[in-house]
Amino acid sequence: MKEKILGVDVCVDSYEGLITKILEDIDQKRKSLIVAINPEKIMKAQEDPDLHRLLNSATYQIPDGIGVILASKLKKGSIRNRITGIDMMLKLCEAARDHHKKVFLYGAKPGVAETAKRELEAMYPGIEIVGTMDGYQKNQEVVKDAINQSQADILFVAMGSPAQENWILANMNDIFPSIFQGVGGSFDVISGNLKRAPKGFQSLGLEWLYRLLKEPWRWKRQLILPAFLVKALRD
Repeated sequence: MKEKILGVDVCVDSYEGLITKILEDIDQKRKSLIVAINPEKIMKAQEDPDLHRLLNSATYQIPDGIGVILASKLKKGSIRNRITGIDMMLKLCEAARDHHKKVFLYGAKPGVAETAKRELEAMYPGIEIVGTMDGYQKNQEVVKDAINQSQADILFVAMGSPAQENWILANMNDIFPSIFQGVGGSFDVISGNLKRAPKGFQSLGLEWLYRLLKEPWRWKRQLILPAFLVKALRD
């Protein structure tokens, strides 16, 4: 089940509901794309038809942003749980370990995916991370061959949005995995290169405030939230 917020689809499922559907997709060999949705992307999609089509072409649009939750509440919708891109990735890694599914990490700077692999193996003992590739490999046939030879079920792509989603859509039918998720800077967070907001900020949906306190020059980007909520309410 999905809701539309300013014309962009957003899933209402919980983590558990999504994991159940995704494991079923793997077993049925269905190709599925997971994309994170936040107010900034929705607002950009209002002016960018290509981005709008990209977001709505995904199988699962997860509500990554407290603004999406607030917009749903204002419109008496059903989205109540924020599902962040990195937490979705970690939940999928846990499920991969528990259900014997294979994972491949592609993207980020040289060495980052390999470090993230080691960290994930420590977090989820027994997980099968069957390959890594940094985002600086220019030969796409080399990239696709490595992914195909690994026979991974789940591919995480860390290139930044929407580049990662565009790459996935352009290549997903030519490569082995069933599940594709663009994860932005998640490899850097997992490997320890970037610090995530403390748990208290995360649980309250205030990671944006933590980033603003750490990087005050981001204040102009935060003005998108009130503009988004007003536009969503009027829609």
